[in-house]
Amino acid sequence: QVQLVESGGGLVQAGGSLRLSCAASGSTFSMNLMAWYRQAPGEQRELVASISSGGSTRYVDSVKGRFAISKDNANNHVYLQMNGLQPEDTAVYYCYCNSVIAGIWYVYWGQGTQVTVSS
Repeated sequence: QVQLVESGGGLVQAGGSLRLSCAASGSTFSMNLMAWYRQAPGEQRELVASISSGGSTRYVDSVKGRFAISKDNANNHVYLQMNGLQPEDTAVYYCYCNSVIAGIWYVYWGQGTQVTVSS
């Protein structure tokens, strides 16, 4: 089992910045891909950014050049630096990871943290 706890959300004006953190605990040795998803009211949950165990990153087009995902393997944290925030970035942001143990894949989610961007 892996537990994920997000922090760092809040209210910010358009053009501002926030840094989300996700602390992982438990069977962290099994973690593979880590990612940030978001879900706005009435919308489907979407993948925002991901980082592989090898450090490769991917972003949804709408955040490229504004957001950056990173991780600290020593402390089992993953971060999402969000710059140039816009009202359309308003959503609940969720930390995600998948892991594999003995050939079986598992998926874990954090509880979410609210990000609200005012115009």
